[in-house]
Amino acid sequence: MKLIKPQVLEKGDTIAFIAPAGGLAALTTHRLEKGKRFFEELGYKVKIFPTAKKNSGISSDTAENRAKDIMDAFRDEDVKAIITTIGGNTSHQTLEYLDFGTIKKNPKILCGYSDITSLHLALYSQTGLVGFYGPAVITQFGEHPKPDEFTVTHFFKAVTGDIGEVEPSKQWSDDKSVDWISKDDLKKKRKYKESEGYEWLREGKAKGEILGGCLPVILHLAGTKYWPNFKEKVLLLETPEGEDFRKGESLANVDSALGDLRNLGVFKQIKGIVFGRGFGYTEEQIKQLKEIILYNTRDYDIPILYNVNIGHTDPIITIPLGVKVELDSDRNKFGFLEQAVLG
Repeated sequence: MKLIKPQVLEKGDTIAFIAPAGGLAALTTHRLEKGKRFFEELGYKVKIFPTAKKNSGISSDTAENRAKDIMDAFRDEDVKAIITTIGGNTSHQTLEYLDFGTIKKNPKILCGYSDITSLHLALYSQTGLVGFYGPAVITQFGEHPKPDEFTVTHFFKAVTGDIGEVEPSKQWSDDKSVDWISKDDLKKKRKYKESEGYEWLREGKAKGEILGGCLPVILHLAGTKYWPNFKEKVLLLETPEGEDFRKGESLANVDSALGDLRNLGVFKQIKGIVFGRGFGYTEEQIKQLKEIILYNTRDYDIPILYNVNIGHTDPIITIPLGVKVELDSDRNKFGFLEQAVLG
């Protein structure tokens, strides 16, 4: 399917906030409003759609209403970009209610990570639309006192022009000890660590379109018509929180999910892997995670870049899914070979 790129985001454009899965934004309205002010102070307009202020328990609203917000945002002629408030675990429930033909005729920037993987990959497989795997409203843009500069810089690189080579951040954090609901985030700052930079679990070179997202969420689409073609792609992977949101997904689940991708033939098809930082793990668990990655990709001589700023740690880059990237361990390089927007 031909790749569809949305129009560049420009000052004065309208950005929509929606909640295709979780409804945490309704319980942390100070972060929602902070995200809104952030964009307005930069010269953008913000339109908050109904789901962004709803919480029905597990999700923000019913699958039908969440899909309605997605479609209304794509149909709205004023809206040039759509940013999700947060992830969750139910974005895939909206897919049966989406009109992919209408979305294809109205391509727009859609940005979000984690559970938004379902939307990104489904839109890619059904329409060819580039999805922007990057920051969400309350998790990044609503950060106090302001969003991380590294995250902001890489978001605007992706939505306004050439991205080029991506360097790792100098610091990072997976500290989730600050409580948003009680508004402790207005008083306390997250703890940051020094970054060790990129690490090549397997050396090599590769060029190809990057595609993927949050490891367990990708598997929501297995066996469905929304499953994308991973042939000759560079696979993007990162791990989410576990049952305790302050800690990472259990390594047993990570091992299982990677085994699923192996059985699905994904590792046989791809040209390389870009893997995010392990979230919420001890040093020993990080060591085990690397071993798990290498074991499940055994027999495949593909480069694997680990410790990239994506997903559930901060700061993060914005990765346009479907565009061409380059991996080169000799030069310690991860870079984009084309821009993700038109204009």
